[in-house]
Amino acid sequence: MLRAQVCSNDELSFLMEAHDGLSATIAQRSGFKGLWASGLSIASSLGYRDANEASWSQLVQSAERIVDSTELPVLVDGDGGFGNFNNARLLARKLSQACAAGVSLEDSCFPKLNSLIGERHPLADIDEFSGRLRAVKDAVGENLVLVARIEALIAGHGLDEAILRAHAYADAGADAILIHSRKSTADEILSFVAEWRDRLPVVIVPTTYYRTPVSVYRDARIATVVWANHSMRAAAAAMRRVCDSIAAQESVASIDSHIAPLSEIFELLRYDELALAEKQYLQPR
Repeated sequence: MLRAQVCSNDELSFLMEAHDGLSATIAQRSGFKGLWASGLSIASSLGYRDANEASWSQLVQSAERIVDSTELPVLVDGDGGFGNFNNARLLARKLSQACAAGVSLEDSCFPKLNSLIGERHPLADIDEFSGRLRAVKDAVGENLVLVARIEALIAGHGLDEAILRAHAYADAGADAILIHSRKSTADEILSFVAEWRDRLPVVIVPTTYYRTPVSVYRDARIATVVWANHSMRAAAAAMRRVCDSIAAQESVASIDSHIAPLSEIFELLRYDELALAEKQYLQPR
């Protein structure tokens, strides 16, 4: 399912961020056909910074809960693979065992720092990162969609460097290219797509250039748009408002009508299925 979405230019696909089972369930309920297990969002939900403070095993455990919570394919944000080729292939094998559908690896150095923080992030050597990609392909074959994420534009190296890296990563076995930008417009993303000429499908993450109409991406024949962190940010804003209100008023009366009723939580997590199972397995025949 993920390969049909990410690895095709025929129709624009959308992946919604999930960081736990509940956010995954809500995304499926809203009609999304695929999920992005966000490194930033998972780290944030665990109380860590997006700087490889959460371990690869914690990422795999979170991804497993996301996979188990829905029937949707999950593309996991694997950062740079948590080290060299050996760490990257270990991560890929564990994600495959957890039934993730794909992994995205970025050409950053370990430990990485979130792309939208700071300036001039150091990039991995092209040959070294290509080795990481080859190792992942050799370890999991076609069991995982392998997305190579290019940070050259983020790091300020320009279009030529981004294209150079894209060709190298395609040669190394990537199934798709994720080109990332921190600009407020999609101009440099569209320049990359025009120069790239569809050698592999392109994935984008319009966190900063969110005002660009989706029709622009369709016209450019971009394969996939990732809404990368919006459930986590929405949850943080809502929790802050509720906690501030309860702390100030020493009461929950004024906020109860503004939060999800428990019945909705019970429905989302299928408490009705548990009741039916109890009748089937606990009651004597």
